[in-house]
Amino acid sequence: MDSAKRKISQVESKNASLTKENTKKPATGSAGNNARQSSLLSMWGGKATVESGKAIASLAVATPVTISKPDFEKDLTEEEKELLKLEMDTLHPEWLRILKPELTKPSFKKLKKFLLAEKKDGKKIFPPGERKATLPSTCWSNFTPASKVKIVILGQDPYHGDGQAHGLCFSVQKGVRVPPSLVNIYTCIQKDYPDFKKPNHGYLENWAKEGVLLLNTSLTVRAHDAASHANKGWEELTDAVINYLNEKKSGLVFMLWGSHAQKKGARINKNKHLVLKAVHPSPLSAHRGFMDCKHFALANKYLREHAKEEINWNCLS
Repeated sequence: MDSAKRKISQVESKNASLTKENTKKPATGSAGNNARQSSLLSMWGGKATVESGKAIASLAVATPVTISKPDFEKDLTEEEKELLKLEMDTLHPEWLRILKPELTKPSFKKLKKFLLAEKKDGKKIFPPGERKATLPSTCWSNFTPASKVKIVILGQDPYHGDGQAHGLCFSVQKGVRVPPSLVNIYTCIQKDYPDFKKPNHGYLENWAKEGVLLLNTSLTVRAHDAASHANKGWEELTDAVINYLNEKKSGLVFMLWGSHAQKKGARINKNKHLVLKAVHPSPLSAHRGFMDCKHFALANKYLREHAKEEINWNCLS
């Protein structure tokens, strides 16, 4: 899998160069038709599948439960306070409360020490982990707090090219050329919604604000070194995010593209949520079923059926 992930990242980084960004006016999409689905055989082959639950989401919305920084840190040691500064200062208060048990585990503290050692050794890390960063590695939590999540899209690790990663999977910072995988995602949406106008940028913040949780499995990467922070501890934290949504929420849509994401989401309860599977949108595999997977129309159909507002995929312009 490491070589496969490296292939994807190399394709993305090679094609991501700075370009001038223009703006376009959004258009209203029209619903697409459901496509024939079949089982996925591997990360690079097969066609899309749909696994749907029948449970109807409750119309009642509970008040989000948060935690303040003083309450979070009151039982921490001084070392823990120092190690968890970024998380305390930048994680959304909902996610800070939800993830506290995971953040205070020895495994996460070991991860934070690893990241500090990387910086001490002069390694450049993407996305930036400084609290002062405009878009730190935790920005996914602020754009999409737990109470607002409708759809989850799982990625692997952040883009490792300069100026690309900013905390949302498949997304790049403004002014950066749209990566090939995201171009294919745009094409897939356009097949579902012919009025969709492909943006000339790859900054997906507005999707996140609509309720699309864009979550990578690993939240950091060493510059120009794909999968360099895999299996260092991020996986446990992002597992905790998925487990919470799976267990405590209902009527969510999980889009799992490629074997990596499908393995990550293997335990999702299909009686409570809609699980959509397809190959990865990378140019290495997208032609084997992704382009016609109909995931974006299927997701909105499911949200309608569960009394939830649809995602406006055309909100990026």
